[in-house]
Amino acid sequence: MSGGNWLAGHGGVYVVGIGLHPYQFPSDTPYTHLGLTAVRAALADAGLAWKQVQAAYVGTTSIGMAAGRVMLRHLGSTGLAVTQVENASASGSFAFRQACMEVAHGISDVVLAMGVDKHGDGRRAANKDGLERLSDTATIPAVKFALMARSYLREHGGGMESMAKVAVKNHGNAALNPYAQFRKPRTLEQVLASPKVAGDLTVQQCCPRGEGAAAVLLVSGQALARLGLDPARCVRVQASAASSERDETRYGEGPIDLVRDSARAALEQAGIGATELDLLELHDAFSVEELLYSEAVGVCQPGEGAAYLERGDSRIGGRCAINASGGLIGMGHPLGPTGIGQVAEIVRQIRGEAEGRQHPAARWGMAHMIGLGSVAIAHVLGGTARA
Repeated sequence: MSGGNWLAGHGGVYVVGIGLHPYQFPSDTPYTHLGLTAVRAALADAGLAWKQVQAAYVGTTSIGMAAGRVMLRHLGSTGLAVTQVENASASGSFAFRQACMEVAHGISDVVLAMGVDKHGDGRRAANKDGLERLSDTATIPAVKFALMARSYLREHGGGMESMAKVAVKNHGNAALNPYAQFRKPRTLEQVLASPKVAGDLTVQQCCPRGEGAAAVLLVSGQALARLGLDPARCVRVQASAASSERDETRYGEGPIDLVRDSARAALEQAGIGATELDLLELHDAFSVEELLYSEAVGVCQPGEGAAYLERGDSRIGGRCAINASGGLIGMGHPLGPTGIGQVAEIVRQIRGEAEGRQHPAARWGMAHMIGLGSVAIAHVLGGTARA
């Protein structure tokens, strides 16, 4: 690892505890119950007490002001610093990044990063910017990705089955994940026959909106022994890189360039190549995204995304398990928790604790998220404190 990696400060940053509330369809469950379920699970997983947590970063999009403090007081009012983070689908990922910064810079030794969300009104700032648009659908992601899908399939000679097989794989992975919103495997025929949403994208190729929570506890390397933590279960954060959109030179290329730039920066920071990744959790709100972004990250060559999937290279047990959790399509996408849930999945896999869906000999993983195609963030995790 490069000596210039800011994550190396204070002995490095380690994920020592993970916890989730299963993702689910909208319900009457209070967000406090969702969030506290995940936090308590993370504390129990790490073997730490709430009073040992010095700061908390909470990713959420739809609950309201000061949600974190309102929720966390039920664990005890300890005076810890609480910061709320919103960055669309990447809210949890950016909360995780802020928590990493606090640990790496020696501000705190034990920090909580979590995401929690309920299905809110979904109002986007892009729809309130006071500007007229040529099309009422200009800011609807499904429309943009449906157009990108048409272009991708036309240029690479694939059929609709190429995208649908992404959904088949990810629904299959989700069926093995007790925290997933969808727990039923789907056949290719079922995916293709489900109602169309936009263009060639069918319902089962689009992620659901729901609710849930995910939490991780981060600890500095210098504090691991003092806290009595099991080094074999403490997974190191090797890289964190974030970016935002540049001007598009071609319609639909913006998100792809965004993924490519952020992933490349994270891999360089971690000191590994894309083909060394064993796990990749990425934003597959629409099936075509997994094909596009697996190429952009570099686990396969440009134009090879569909063939990579067809060969089984992206399946659990393949060259790089992409969305072993089930991804957004299968596990669900409650927004705030999604990025934290990705990190939790990678930690579980590297520990060898992903019962029923374990990718063999998992060493390196990347969690990658985008937010409305405008921001991107990538984290690389690999190795334990025992290694």
